[in-house]
Amino acid sequence: MDLEPDACYRAIQTRDARFDGRLFIAVHTTGIYCRPICPARTPKRENVDFYATAAAAQEAGFRPCLRCRPETSPDLAAWRGTSNTVSRALSLIEDGALDLGDVEALAGRLGVGERQLRRLFRQHLGASPVAVAQTRRVLLAKQLIHETQLSMAEVAEASGFGSVRRFNETFQQLFNRPPASLRRGATATDPAAGAVKVRLPYKPPYDWETMLSFLAVRAIPGVEQVSGRRYQRTIALGGEVGMITVEPGAGNRLDVTVRFPRLKALPAIIARIRRVFDLAADPLVIGGQLSNDPHLAKLVAARPGLRVPGAWDGFELAVRAVLGQQITVGAAIVIAGKLTAAYGEPLPVDLATTDGLTHVFPTPERLAAADIAGHGLMPGARARAINGLAAAVVADPLIFGPKRGLDEAIAQLKSLSGIGEWTAQYIAMRELREPDAFPAADIGLMRALADAEGLRPTPTELLARAEAWRPWRAYAAQHLWASDPIPPQKTKTPLTTATATDDQRAA
Repeated sequence: MDLEPDACYRAIQTRDARFDGRLFIAVHTTGIYCRPICPARTPKRENVDFYATAAAAQEAGFRPCLRCRPETSPDLAAWRGTSNTVSRALSLIEDGALDLGDVEALAGRLGVGERQLRRLFRQHLGASPVAVAQTRRVLLAKQLIHETQLSMAEVAEASGFGSVRRFNETFQQLFNRPPASLRRGATATDPAAGAVKVRLPYKPPYDWETMLSFLAVRAIPGVEQVSGRRYQRTIALGGEVGMITVEPGAGNRLDVTVRFPRLKALPAIIARIRRVFDLAADPLVIGGQLSNDPHLAKLVAARPGLRVPGAWDGFELAVRAVLGQQITVGAAIVIAGKLTAAYGEPLPVDLATTDGLTHVFPTPERLAAADIAGHGLMPGARARAINGLAAAVVADPLIFGPKRGLDEAIAQLKSLSGIGEWTAQYIAMRELREPDAFPAADIGLMRALADAEGLRPTPTELLARAEAWRPWRAYAAQHLWASDPIPPQKTKTPLTTATATDDQRAA
């Protein structure tokens, strides 16, 4: 990413919050790097360099500032829309790809050479893939030291360090002090026993009400609960179960409480929460592009902080989509709740709540072997489609992971039982986090763009118009859906796997 030095320096002189997360300032005289909003005295121009990412500054030998705390900066992906390969690589790194493998294996999953991947990271992030992974680990550890009462050994485990010794050595080298010393004077949160509470920043504005409304309409009984301005759900990772709570906090952050028996899973849980609530989005950049279309300009002005809601799990999302065929959203989630009660794992006693959370969503292994048709929850053809979908996921657990490109992802998803073009695009939007995914045949999208006489564009016409919205077509779709006067739960239109309607928004 190219950074114009004079413009960057003006940003730190004025402490312009619009640049928070877009650049970091490295100060040669102190050896630290800061956010543009750092309250410290502005350094002289000749004493600073600018970096697009925290990883680039850290790899250059600078350490994070203790005052402005770069780990609390919005994780804005300024490279989004420029390099989807980097975007997909970062998703895999967040999921622990470099904890379990090397850069060569990561490049292979993305369909590029190792040298090409390193070059793309240098070009768009200013750092190597390994440096990005290491910086994420260090900054998460620093955040946990400041914001929780976890012991240092627990912080080391929760932030992904292989050992306490390595954790201590890294902080000693980076900060010239032991990690425990960073907690002195810090105000740590005190969540319920057995819980970890973290604050996840985002770039404002954030349309929390629309996000919460979207999730509330689709909440699976027993698995999810929306109450007031709070979202809760059960989760399962690596054969263990837990629970998360998410609600808006002060200072452009979401307050997240995680209850999970294995601290080592915390980075993966945080990564999923960030994707569900689309915290990497930059609404000003996205809205600026979409506002070139006069119709979308009005929608962006009405909902300037609109995000694309993500999914906790790709398999769960795909099952929702199959269940939503030919029935209303409300009916689909009722069936999903019954499916969960029949085949999902009950919550352990220590996680039982009074909020209606009782089970985790069924695993692919459980549904692949289940006699869903015999249970009488749904028509036989749909039950067999879910059995087949589950079996495919058991055979290829990475089928809902980042792919080499949007076209490849759509083609692979469409090969699954019960999934057509609409559902594949929808999964790409919400689970694969493809910002350019676009279900062009959706009736809700066409209805939202109808002219004064009620004439709707055809899917071909809609695709042609959407070319100007790239690479943010998924966000355009979300704005159009949000403007649709017909609530999705009241829609009931026959479907085929090849013909899309807004009824499939049951997913």
